[in-house]
Amino acid sequence: MNDIRAQLIIDLQRIEENDYELRSGEQLRDYVKLMLEYIGDPQPELRDDLIYSTFYKWINEKQWFSDAELRELLLILLDEQHLFYHIGSKDDPAVFTRTFSVLVVALILQRHREQGLLDSAAFTNVKESLIRYYEEEQDLRGFTPEAGWAHAAAHGADALDELVLCSESDATIREEVLAVIQRMLYNDQYIFSDEEDERIATIVATMIDHHLLAELSIVDWIGSLEQCGGWPRSRNKYVARVNTKNFLRSLYFRLLPKKNPDLVSVILKAEMNLNEFTE
Repeated sequence: MNDIRAQLIIDLQRIEENDYELRSGEQLRDYVKLMLEYIGDPQPELRDDLIYSTFYKWINEKQWFSDAELRELLLILLDEQHLFYHIGSKDDPAVFTRTFSVLVVALILQRHREQGLLDSAAFTNVKESLIRYYEEEQDLRGFTPEAGWAHAAAHGADALDELVLCSESDATIREEVLAVIQRMLYNDQYIFSDEEDERIATIVATMIDHHLLAELSIVDWIGSLEQCGGWPRSRNKYVARVNTKNFLRSLYFRLLPKKNPDLVSVILKAEMNLNEFTE
């Protein structure tokens, strides 16, 4: 373990024990540069328990960053050394840099919703970056025994959920998000097993609960998810069908208590058409 990394662990542990307060004379910038450097560290204690938790406390709860500092932090998180670091690689530790960068992007978007941090150009950049990330991420492992959570589909979904809630998001943007969700479910590689379907379903439930998109558009999109059931027999079809079936079940039970008969009906129909065990 190099000395800088070892000292960062010691410092962040001390900050955590001190309710995330800094000592007299310390500045956020003293730590943020190093936290960004090690944001994808293979050791989950540093990456998840210390760096992400500290960002969460400082951005979400203590709100210690100025608007300008958050905009600067966002630009770094969206760059080729963070959100797009070795994008397209598989079974590579680089995934942790991407998936923990996108979690902090979600925190900043939440602050933007509350305070209006971003102008239209900056918002468009975030939107395009998140859509691109969800399209291009190829390492979809959930929990890894050796290094803890990667969870790209879930972490990306958290950021997309914040995105669709932003006042700048219109029907076109929200339909883009639905399209990229479908591509994630049809990813050809991974059957999600670490509750990614629940995190993805949250985005659609948010759109429904907050009336962010016309119900007919959501009904039509849910109906379109059935298309993979008609593909020729293949592994790609199996992955798409099972992921989509599980996603629909997550969304169904999220909506069932809210007594929305049209949406519940179309979800149930799509699930039954994708369920090869339904008589």
